[in-house]
Amino acid sequence: MIPRSRATGRAIGYQVFYRLPLPVRRRLVRMAVPKYIVGAVTLVRDSEAEGAGRLLLLRQPPGRGWTLPAGLLQRGENPAVGAARELYEESGIRLSPARLVPAVPNAIVHAKGWVDVVFTAEVPASTTELKVDGAEVFEAAWHPLDDLPRLSWATARLLAYYGIGPLVGQFPPPLPDTAE
Repeated sequence: MIPRSRATGRAIGYQVFYRLPLPVRRRLVRMAVPKYIVGAVTLVRDSEAEGAGRLLLLRQPPGRGWTLPAGLLQRGENPAVGAARELYEESGIRLSPARLVPAVPNAIVHAKGWVDVVFTAEVPASTTELKVDGAEVFEAAWHPLDDLPRLSWATARLLAYYGIGPLVGQFPPPLPDTAE
C-alpha cells in the first residue's frame, strides 16, 4: 500500500503534468523514458521442404555467422512494412506486408535497448530467386532446421525464442504461461 502523502504527491504531480502543453509533455516523457531501437525480423521458411523444414539465412559482413533478414525500422514505419522492405533489400524476396504473419511472441525486448518485431513467412524455395548485393549481404541460402550453419550470437538467441537452433532450452527462459 502506498502511504497517503506519497499518493497525494503523485496525484499533484500528474495534475501538473497534464496541464502542460502537449509538446512539453512529450519532451519530458522522451527525456525520462528509456529509448529503444526497433528492428523488424522475418523468419522465412521453405514451403516445399519436408521433415524439419528449411529456413532462409544470410551471411553478412564480417561473414563469421549466418543471420536472418532484418533491419531497423524507419521513423513511423509500420513493422510489417519494414520487415517486407528489409526482406526484399537483403534477399530479393518481395512479399506484401499482408503476407507476413506476426510470430509468437511478436516482439522480443533485448536487455541492451533494442526491440525486434518478428514475422514469419513461407515461400517455395524452388521458384524463389534469391538476390544479394554482395556488400550488405554476401550470400542468402536455405538451411535445414535440423542442420543449421554457424549462427551469429544474436540470431541464435532470437531463434531460441521460437524453438529453433543450438540455444533451445538454454536461452531464453521459457515464457510464462498466461492461461489460467
